[in-house]
Amino acid sequence: MTQEEKARKNAALAIVIPCYNEEEVLPETIKQMSRLLDDMRESGLIDDGSGVWFVDDGSSDKTWDLITEATINNKYINGIKLSRNKGHQNALLAGLETAEGDVLISVDADLQDDITVMKQMMTQYHAGYDVVYGVRKARELDTRFKRITAEGYYRVIQKLGVDVVFNHADFRLMSRRAIEALKQHEEVNLFLRGMVPAIGFPSTNVEYDRAERFAGESKYPLKKMLALAADGVTSFSALPLRFIALLGLFIFLFSFGFSTWVLWVRLFTDNAIPGWASSVLPMYFLGGIQLLSIGVLGEYVAKTYMETKKRPRYIIDKTILNKESGFKTMPAGSIEIDKVSS
Repeated sequence: MTQEEKARKNAALAIVIPCYNEEEVLPETIKQMSRLLDDMRESGLIDDGSGVWFVDDGSSDKTWDLITEATINNKYINGIKLSRNKGHQNALLAGLETAEGDVLISVDADLQDDITVMKQMMTQYHAGYDVVYGVRKARELDTRFKRITAEGYYRVIQKLGVDVVFNHADFRLMSRRAIEALKQHEEVNLFLRGMVPAIGFPSTNVEYDRAERFAGESKYPLKKMLALAADGVTSFSALPLRFIALLGLFIFLFSFGFSTWVLWVRLFTDNAIPGWASSVLPMYFLGGIQLLSIGVLGEYVAKTYMETKKRPRYIIDKTILNKESGFKTMPAGSIEIDKVSS
């Protein structure tokens, strides 16, 4: 067994879970995560120092209180509190960049993703993979509208040249070196589903069946899903801009041909009928195209504007660490907690 293989066999796992107003599901999530970590340690899949990092994304309910209580009473639990709500992708990145561990797995708090698949992920990590994607087998639980739009989006974004894993969200394993490579990406407009495949390290997939949300309501309504979809396109592909150029060329050729035909009818036939169609319809058509083009250009300009500001993607208010975890470094503002009971 090589030195690298030995290191992988003795890996400490950090599970990163972003949370936003998850007080209804959090107690069950903590219970299931603790049971899973016990099982994985007994099976030899993970080493001592493994734990769970809950990232409170500016919740307005009792989410942070529950995390704090669990940190005191549970040897696996650690907490990160952001200064304000920064969105799922930023909260997830905060956990990935702060949590300690040889290998990290990100998953949502709602228990829809099958957490037992983490065992398969660790097996693949031991086999030499740096990134393991959790991929849904099917979408039977989704509405017909969501299933069609979600799968259609994955196909469209792949056609645009964005390297994404079909039917994969943010349930994935990343090795420490993959995390360090991810830290080199400094963009503010985050789309981790495209950023992680761009790293290029050895990767594989594990499939699982997704369940209903255990409790509470979804924190990703249609508006946020559309915003994430737009980020995925504009952050990784310039094809919409090239499409505008081709569309402009097509409209120019069409307008030139239409003008030639109108002139021919006017000069060489008696069929010219006075009216508004020949003037109003092209005006509205061209006006609509111009507004659409300006909108797409504006989206790219806005992205560039946000990037040039170099504002922090998140600010950590406080971090609560379990003393038994034995962390090598202590993030600024950390509070070390003595365990009360296992």
